[in-house]
Amino acid sequence: MYMDSSLASSFAANVDWAYAGLVRTADPVPGPDLREMGLGGSLVYADELEGAGSILVVAANIAGAASITASADAGTQRQAVRDGVIDFLVSNLSEALRILKNEIRKREPVAVCVAQPPEELESDMAELGVLPDLLPPGALNASRFEVFLDQGARQIAPVSAAKNQTILTWSVDRTPTRHLPKLDAIALDCLGANKTPITWPVRRWLRYAPRYMGRLAHEKRLVRCQTPVARAFLNTVRGLVADGLLDVAVAIEMCSSGKSESHQITPPSNRQRPEDSLLFPSGSFDPGP
Repeated sequence: MYMDSSLASSFAANVDWAYAGLVRTADPVPGPDLREMGLGGSLVYADELEGAGSILVVAANIAGAASITASADAGTQRQAVRDGVIDFLVSNLSEALRILKNEIRKREPVAVCVAQPPEELESDMAELGVLPDLLPPGALNASRFEVFLDQGARQIAPVSAAKNQTILTWSVDRTPTRHLPKLDAIALDCLGANKTPITWPVRRWLRYAPRYMGRLAHEKRLVRCQTPVARAFLNTVRGLVADGLLDVAVAIEMCSSGKSESHQITPPSNRQRPEDSLLFPSGSFDPGP
């Protein structure tokens, strides 16, 4: 699936909203190394793979959960495999369970798609007593999910950015595969050493979103964080570029409380002015659905 930069940014924003809902709904647990928090051991049912389902599957992967989704459309199945959205495409629930049980036991993320219409998969899940921990947005208003809700499954509700949060994005003017990981590391450092309930979802996002969004995150990063963290990132990058320690032009956008600003930080050898430019100092921004 080809996406231009605006569509890729929109996809990343939607994954961010779903991810925020995931990490708010479920209780995080330590990963296999006992250091990385996540939703390992949880099962997310993402409904139909196409559209919102693929967004939820990617968010579940980043959060560390296992997910199961459905699609009877061969084109959608092939595209999801090519994009790396799903790990396994199987023909029935029994095959899916063999994969899911092993990964859930290890608290590892995995995304499985069953080549069936969602209603058929849900019927098979109910018959075999397969209870997902988390259901897609809108499940509370859909009668077909009542069998799961009555047994304790919970609905995921996307979460918009709070007033004290900033949607921070950055990109570079060349060789993103070389420079974006450096900027990711800077963002992690700006979170500080303490792994608090506020910072662990941001840390996990920074570590795993580039992997699970694949080429959709190849040229631009997006992260939701506390506003002071976003400011620290901006100031750190500005200093590193000015000192020649980061020899690449960096575009940073910060959106918070309905306003946005954009900084173009250019290495001294390429700079037209002594300071980085501040573009679009204010404007409207929709931080969530």
